[in-house]
Amino acid sequence: MAAAMISHNLLNLNNHNRFGSSSFSCFKSKRRSSSIAIVSALKSSSSSPHSYDVVIVGAGIIGLTIAHKVLVESDLSVAVVDAAVPCAGATGAGQGYIWMVHKTPGSPKWELATRSRHLWEEFANTVTGQGLDPLHVLGWKKTGSLLVGKTAEESVVLKQRVDELSKAGFKAEFLSSTDLMVREPALALDKEGGAAFLPNDYQLDARQTVDYIEKVNRQYANAGRYREYYHEPVEGLLRSGSSGEIRAVQTSKNTLFSKKAVVIATGCWTGSLMPNLLRDSEVELSFPVKPRKGHLLVIENFNSFKLNHGLMEAGYVGHQDATLETIVSDPVSVNHAESTSISMTATMDTMGNLILGSSRQLLGFNTEVDESIINCIWERAGVFFPCLRELSLKSLSERQNVRVGLRPYMPDGMPVIGPVPGLSNAFVAAGHEGEGLTLAMGTAEMITDMVLGNRLKVDHKPYDAQS
Repeated sequence: MAAAMISHNLLNLNNHNRFGSSSFSCFKSKRRSSSIAIVSALKSSSSSPHSYDVVIVGAGIIGLTIAHKVLVESDLSVAVVDAAVPCAGATGAGQGYIWMVHKTPGSPKWELATRSRHLWEEFANTVTGQGLDPLHVLGWKKTGSLLVGKTAEESVVLKQRVDELSKAGFKAEFLSSTDLMVREPALALDKEGGAAFLPNDYQLDARQTVDYIEKVNRQYANAGRYREYYHEPVEGLLRSGSSGEIRAVQTSKNTLFSKKAVVIATGCWTGSLMPNLLRDSEVELSFPVKPRKGHLLVIENFNSFKLNHGLMEAGYVGHQDATLETIVSDPVSVNHAESTSISMTATMDTMGNLILGSSRQLLGFNTEVDESIINCIWERAGVFFPCLRELSLKSLSERQNVRVGLRPYMPDGMPVIGPVPGLSNAFVAAGHEGEGLTLAMGTAEMITDMVLGNRLKVDHKPYDAQS
């Protein structure tokens, strides 16, 4: 339908609120006067209209897997728009594990996590079925995961977790500190320590996986079913004057009309977009997502020891809500200690790089590297791997790489996945915090089934947006 024929209300998003899954750079733009009406954008010669069945705002792992699922499961056309490019945000800064060892059977996200894990396995099998090696294409490998405890009290809890996971159908076992000496020689625990072990857990490389998903999605481009609009911040949303439905997404360069659905998968920027999405409607929706900053330390070509599995300390289970009174030595950063937590995670990727984490901080949209946090991550890892204490982090500076990302944190720990109340063709998938990669495939399936009107495989009620 031609733009001139649409009766519409245009939601004004000035430069301060342009959106995409990786759109931090847009916040550095100079703010324009909000009096500049974006209604005139449709008349601008630089804005050309395009029409798709589904328009997805956000090209992180959530947005791209939704696009992939819609393309594979239907004949609908899909556009993906982002202010930056994939892996410029939280997705590219992640550690890449698909683990269940730290998840609790029966918890609110358990069903979605197990479903998503199964879909990741199917995805890897599909790669194999095409004559490709998932290890090389996705960085996919079955490492198994260890949830490690250092104290007798933690060992008791870990034994209970093994029992719960076993009853839930997972192969799980408790490993004593003696057992761990054989499996992970570099790991040092006192005799009362131990670990919950899931031998069938996986990890992958997020960047490799995103590259592959993009390549698969682009195969639909020749049929006119897929297109990417990267480096195009979203400036507004066109709503129909009669029904209030979202009719189009206005980017800095194009007008993308949607015939069936608009999906908002913009991570920690979603909270700023939702009020504009619902402006002039009778719906009041709170979406209190916040950016939760995380650091990972990568030591490239690490050869002091080899990790055989993925590891995280038992304290990670409470990591999402944990706070530490003092974790940093830099006096400038002490003011942020009440919103900072650090737990040991350790993986080794297919290139032999040691990846250590992880931190969580509520510091707004700050993405600058904090050296004091890196030092704390290194020191915490040394508690579990004593040989690291013999190495100087400074001596490894030439092989260091620090990943910083902003996780979309929700106070109740639950992402929102589903329709936006009052807008029949608008859907949201955001707030996954540090589980975006783990839950991506299950989230994509849920949103796709909703768009297509299929029966849902997972109960959606825990993820509903509450008006």
